[in-house]
Amino acid sequence: MSERKKFYITTPIYYPSGKFHIGTAYTTVLADSIKRYKTLRGYDTFLLTGTDEHGQKIQTVAEKNGKTPQEHVDLMAEEAKKLWKLMDIQYDDFIRTTESRHTKVVQKIFDRFMETGDIYKGNYEGWYCMPCETYFTKTQLVDGKCPDCGREVKLMKEEAYFFNMKKYADRLIKYYEDHPDFIKPEYRKTEMLNNFIKPGLEDLCVSRTSFDWGIQVLKDPKHVVYVWLDALTNYITALGYMSENEELFEKYWPADLQIVGKDIARFHLIYWPIFLMALDLPLPKTILVHNWIMMKDGKMSKSKGNVIYPELLINRYGLDATKYYLLKEVPESQDGLFTPEGFIERFNSNLCNDLGNLLNRTIAMCNKYFKGEVPKYNGTPNEVDKEFEEFAKKQVENVEQKYDEYNIASALQEIWELIARTNKYIDETLPWTLAKENEEEKLKSVIYHLIENLRKIAIMLLPVMANTANEILRQLGIEKNNLKTWESLSKYDQITQVKVIEKGEPLFMRLNTEEEIDYIKSSMKS
Repeated sequence: MSERKKFYITTPIYYPSGKFHIGTAYTTVLADSIKRYKTLRGYDTFLLTGTDEHGQKIQTVAEKNGKTPQEHVDLMAEEAKKLWKLMDIQYDDFIRTTESRHTKVVQKIFDRFMETGDIYKGNYEGWYCMPCETYFTKTQLVDGKCPDCGREVKLMKEEAYFFNMKKYADRLIKYYEDHPDFIKPEYRKTEMLNNFIKPGLEDLCVSRTSFDWGIQVLKDPKHVVYVWLDALTNYITALGYMSENEELFEKYWPADLQIVGKDIARFHLIYWPIFLMALDLPLPKTILVHNWIMMKDGKMSKSKGNVIYPELLINRYGLDATKYYLLKEVPESQDGLFTPEGFIERFNSNLCNDLGNLLNRTIAMCNKYFKGEVPKYNGTPNEVDKEFEEFAKKQVENVEQKYDEYNIASALQEIWELIARTNKYIDETLPWTLAKENEEEKLKSVIYHLIENLRKIAIMLLPVMANTANEILRQLGIEKNNLKTWESLSKYDQITQVKVIEKGEPLFMRLNTEEEIDYIKSSMKS
């Protein structure tokens, strides 16, 4: 038996200054769906997430709330785990940067960089954005404010250690050129080259002395390691790099996919690969940079009263509806948009009408015409059924391609095109007319093809909407595991001796549009 292919996927570890909104949760939902797809395809998968718990901002927020930094991050880590449990995120490890397995290795890495001359001591003066934990030069500021978040910055001066980024700039450019799949989408690579690397890469400040909530530099304890050098290395410390047991590191590194939001793209596409080069380690195979979920009036903000928390949507509309909306609304090339109107419209139209009604109609007809017994496939489809089969086959290929490209929004679009075509097939074949005219063989073929397409749809939805997919399979009477595999999608003649449930049960209940829009809007302001 051959060894299963391995797939290591990471999310950025989250900066726990407050509650996670849907934009923050999106990255992990995306990663989880890709992991589920890879697992379905037979891969040995490993998903890492966690919390980034050091830095001045954490210390400031904790003090403001009357807590020690450790008390604050302990609370936030539990909140994160609670949310991931609610969202059924199937992570394999949750790393916290305050754990000794991480802090000890970061200290070793810092020491190594000092020994190799990649890190040197100097004095730093620059404009510092506390929320972003980032220094900027005056020319990088936008209207005198942080170019990333638009907040106020402070002029800071302190003794610091620097990482020699310039040393690796040419090597990084060449790596970009030689590895076209390293950065997705492609235009993010162009951004990094034109905006940061080619104008002249600045050496990176990698330590601080103005606060003490961080990992101490062993050889100079008044310094703590700058949060980005600390945080980025979690991807390898979680696997046991530089520990007594490097088994996981040897098994899973380099990462197959690292997913990050566009706000932290620079750190992951420039600093992270350079740190790995300095450690003489292979780089991740692909770093996927996703866009944001925006509101009509811009980014989500408590001050604007436009923040949506995932718990709100899950508790009222269900986990699968929430996941579907989040993953469907963020295309590859632009920001997604959340509106209460859009959410309810997608729920009623896509989930309730398109998918839910298709299942209900199919099960009702199977029960009415064949007492619930799924007819046998006759093996010789007529012209209508043959075209229908070809369309379904093509859609399976399209969905697979989109999943393989990590483009989940497009994969869902392809699935819904198959759902729409299957609904249209009912209108084309008119099964009620076939029954009235005693066209039994044609009617058998129609019902079989409807059941088979719903089976395919359910399997392709498993990575995103597992509960819904499994419920479809249950109602169809699909119990055998060989009928639930991705490999089974390529054939049309596998369903035998299957009986659907006696009465279809709604997957999604239609919502009162006006009432639910008002509910979401009022919840955003509270």
